[in-house]
Parts: sequence; C-alpha cells; structure tokens
Amino acid sequence: MGYTIAQKIIKNHLVCGEMVVGKEIGLKIDQTLTQDATGTMAYLQFEAMGIDRVKTELSVAYIDHNTLQAGFENADDHRYIQTVTKKHGIRFSRPGNGICHQVHLERFSKPGKTLIGSDSHTPTAGGIGMLGMGAGGLDVAVAMGGGTYYITMPKMIRVNLVGKLSDYVGAKDVILEVLRMLSVKGGVGAIVEYGGEGVKTLSVPQRATITNMGAELGATTSIFPSDEVTKAFLEAEGRGEDYIELSSDEDAVFDAVYTVDLSALKPLAACPHSPDNVKAVSELSGMKINQVCIGSCTNSSMQDMLTVASMLKGKTVHPDVSLSISPGSKQVYTMLAECGALADLINAGARILECACGPCIGMGFSPQSAGVSLRTFNRNFLARSGTADAQVYLVSPETAAASAIAGVFTDPTTLGVAPKVEMPTTFKINDNLIEMPVSADKMDEVTVERGPNIKPIPVGKAPDENLSCELILKVGDDITTDHIMPAGTKVLPYRSNVPKLSEFCFTVCDKDFPERAKKKGGGVILGGVNYGQGSSREHAALVPLYLGIKAVVAKSFARIHVANLINFGIVPMTLKNPDDYDKFNEGDALEIQGFANAVKGENEATLVNKTNGATATLVLTLSARQREMLTAGGCLNYTKNK
Repeated sequence: MGYTIAQKIIKNHLVCGEMVVGKEIGLKIDQTLTQDATGTMAYLQFEAMGIDRVKTELSVAYIDHNTLQAGFENADDHRYIQTVTKKHGIRFSRPGNGICHQVHLERFSKPGKTLIGSDSHTPTAGGIGMLGMGAGGLDVAVAMGGGTYYITMPKMIRVNLVGKLSDYVGAKDVILEVLRMLSVKGGVGAIVEYGGEGVKTLSVPQRATITNMGAELGATTSIFPSDEVTKAFLEAEGRGEDYIELSSDEDAVFDAVYTVDLSALKPLAACPHSPDNVKAVSELSGMKINQVCIGSCTNSSMQDMLTVASMLKGKTVHPDVSLSISPGSKQVYTMLAECGALADLINAGARILECACGPCIGMGFSPQSAGVSLRTFNRNFLARSGTADAQVYLVSPETAAASAIAGVFTDPTTLGVAPKVEMPTTFKINDNLIEMPVSADKMDEVTVERGPNIKPIPVGKAPDENLSCELILKVGDDITTDHIMPAGTKVLPYRSNVPKLSEFCFTVCDKDFPERAKKKGGGVILGGVNYGQGSSREHAALVPLYLGIKAVVAKSFARIHVANLINFGIVPMTLKNPDDYDKFNEGDALEIQGFANAVKGENEATLVNKTNGATATLVLTLSARQREMLTAGGCLNYTKNK
C-alpha cells in the first residue's frame, strides 16, 4: 500500500509511535513560527525551560497582530520578542514586513518539511507541499528546544479537483465549497490532501488560500503536491534549491474522497456567523453593504492584490462603502507600488492599511452598528470584527471588489470578461526587515527587555481525587476560542498579562463570567460539540486556568484546544452519552467521582449533579504522556520534571 503526501512527510519525521489512525505519534519539527499575539507567552515559556538556543532548522518570530499601538503594552511586547529572539537564535520579522503566513510562504516554506506555528492558520504552508500545523505556544516552545511534537495520527481525506476556474471565480470559492460540503467539523482528526488535474491550474498563492482555510474545517492540516507550479514559485522567490517533487503514490489509500469541479463553481459567501454557512453570491445579490475589507493571511498575495487593482482601476468605491486593503507583505506592497497598481487602488478610494492582520484579528476597521461587512478573511465569528451586532460575510477578492464598487452584494461573473492580470515571473527579494540572531558565543551580550505588562505564567496543579465544584458556565455547540478569549484592540495588548486578560474571558457569552469565576474560585465548564474551534491561542486555556477552572466537559473538542487544555493542566472530559448534556444547568453543584483515577488511566469517571441527583459517565481518552502531564499539573511542570 502506497503513501499519501502527508504520510510520506510523517514517516520521514517520525520520532515515536506508529502510523495508525487514532494513535499518538511524535514528530521531529524542522521549522517554527510565532506571531506577537501568541509569541510573548511562547518565548516566556521557552525561557522557563532553561534552553540556551533553538534546535530547529529555522525559527521565526513575526510581528503582525498587535501592531495598533494605542498604549505602551504592544510596543513593550515587541521589544521583548525582538531581544529574546536575538539572544536565543530566532529570526525576527519586524513590524511592517508582513503577515506571518504570507511572508513564510514567500521566504521560508519548503516542500517535504515540517512546520508548527502558534497560529491556527499555519497550514497555509501546505500550499507549497509543507506539513504545516497550528499549535499552542507551549508546544512551539518545546519544539524550539528540540522536543518532539505530538499529534494523534490523522486519517486522510482526498479532495480531487477537476476542470478550471472561470473568470471572477477564485481559490476562496474553492475552499468555501469544501466547507459547504464538509462543515467546520468535517476535517476533525484528518489531513486534507488536494489532487487531480485541476491542481495544475492553481498557483501556489491560490493553493495557500485553500490550505489556509482548512483550519476552518477543523483539519489537522491541508496539503497540495509539490510540482512544476511549486518549482516556478520557488524560483521566482530565488529559492529554486528548496524544491523537491512530492506527490501521493498511485495506490495510496484515503479514508474519504470528494470531488470539486472547478469549472462548475460560482462565487460563494460564508454568511454570519460561521465559515460553513455558505450560500451562492447570486442569492445575496442586491443586499446593501457598508464595508469591504480585503487582505488577511488568506487573500493578500500579489495575485490577489493585482486582481483587485485591475477591477478597481478607473472606478470609484461606492460612497456608502468603506474599503480597506491590507497587502500581505512588504514584498507585495513594494511591487504594487512599483507597477502602478497601488495608485489604482488609492485612486479608487481604497484605504491602504499596513502589511498586518489588522481587521481580521479585530485590530481596527470595525464595522458600523449592525453593519454588513464583506471580508476576504477566514473567520466571521460573532463579534470578532469588534462590532457585536455586525453581519460579516467571507468572500473572494473578486466578489469583494465588485461589491465595493456597486455598494451592494454583487456576483462578479455578471460583469463580463475579467481583466487580464499579468503575474510577474520574478519577485522583488529584500529581506532587510528580517533580523538575524546573534551567534551562540555572543548571546550573553544581549539583554532581554521586559516591560511592566509582562506578568508571570500561571501553573497548573495535580488533579484532586474527587472534584467538587460548581458548574460555573454552560455553553452550546461550536464555541470558538474567540468566545473564550476574545481578540481585538482592547484585549490583545494584554496577551502577556494574564490577570488583566482574565477580565475579558468568556464575556462574549456572559459578561459576568470573570467576576463570578473569581468569586466562586473557579469550577467546571460544560460545552457542546466542537468546543474550542478556531484560533490556536493558548490563552483560551491559560486564562481559565488562572480563573480556577479545573475541568471542561463537552460533547467533543477541537484538536488544538484540547492539547492546550492538557498543556496547562485543565482536564478535558467528554460525555459518554451526549444527551446527558441536558441533565446539567449553570449553577448546579457537581462532583466528579474518580477524577484523579480517570487521569491516571481509569478512562472513565462519574459526574454527579448534587443539585438534582442526575449522573453522567465522563470519558477521558489520553495517551500515557498526556496522563503524565495532567498528573504533573501541565506541560511546564512535566517538562521540568523530565
């Protein structure tokens, strides 16, 4: 039996375990990346491990999230990251150099290599044939120190692409169609591989758009073959030597196979408030809009920007629409300026933002009250934009540009023949905003600078024999990390200050939760299906730990979040019978009998509702390593003990 692309990379990087679906495996990691919303904590954790220099082939710290400096906090954190990376052997991408995934795709991603990043959209690198996975910052810190990265061996899903995209239909429409087919839970426990003749018609940036939003499927990662298209992209970036051919074997076996006919696709939109709530743009045509945002790590490549510029050239954005454009990197921004496309965007009335995540992470450009915002981003979760009642739709750059001009939702395929976009055969290479670390013999000369906003990291404790507490919060299905630990201008500056950050925990669901949790001394949270989907932000585990949360019970969990809970000593337990969810209500007095024994290996415990007498069986399916971590009170304690 042959191997898939992902299985080949896993096989070449396997440190421990067997490649059996559902079993834990350990992987050697070649590269890591962090961004500044998660990086501060990751480097504090790396320092706590007492390791002098990173052991990876390449580690890069990007400043792209917290770039709106309304106070000293973000600037202080950036200075900390700049100095700590210089000391410990990590490259530093300065503010203005671009969004981590776009820059990494351009300058560092390599086919056949492994990458983990403290950002859930690290699978963007799959567009170049790299096994890129989102992870919690602590997992990234361990990998930087030479430690193994552990995952559950995924099943393999194949999506065959046939045909060719029509005018005004983009790669964004491809992944929205896959999300429509599979849902935000359809990729859980799986790696999605794209194949078929249609793959050859897609550029590397288009492929990266598709793998980027594989995170919204809940997939471990997504990946494309490395082929002649990949080779041409790497050569255009001056990195031809990084190319290797990589494809799945003809007799590779997949657990599920789907087909998408590119030639039959029409423009699509993800409607509020989920990336899988997908409709045809034609169904929404004529709806008045207020805002359009083009950019993010999903759609900010040179190809995306030139497409938008060609559609806006000689036209004016509708007077009722505010349009922002965020180029993905300094490389893209510079080339837009040099070829004249930037002038076309500006003359049309676009507001050009810096090369950063910006509105996608809630950093500015929030819509008006109840505003309709079309965004080329990857998530439209409730209140993520910074406006609680905004209606956010995810669309392609083509749909975004057409709608910005018309002032209403517009199907771009009604515009006739698309303007021809000539892509450059070589890209402008200038890595002057990527700082190199000092050599190992000079690291003692570097002073790591810490601002007053950086506070100590909370550390977990060993589980009690039986856990008695209150059901402090009950939430429904598809709770995201944005619900648990919101982003945005008010919150992100405190990512290295957990006590202050705790004031915002779960306030999207219940504004009184932080104060109640502190008053009660914590408790247990009950959730529905796919609890913790979305971002890799470990603060969604770290802050509940600070607030005294000992366990989270849910119908099911998202991959990265359950790993983060374990890393910080919070026990994630699932209901053996999902219908038992209805037996428990917020405020009920609970006891988890056999709590510690379940962690140590009994696998099951009994949840007793002392308020109404109901009971439920809880299941805890963990590896021996994860049990040791929870018994130690989390990964930091476990690592120190080792």
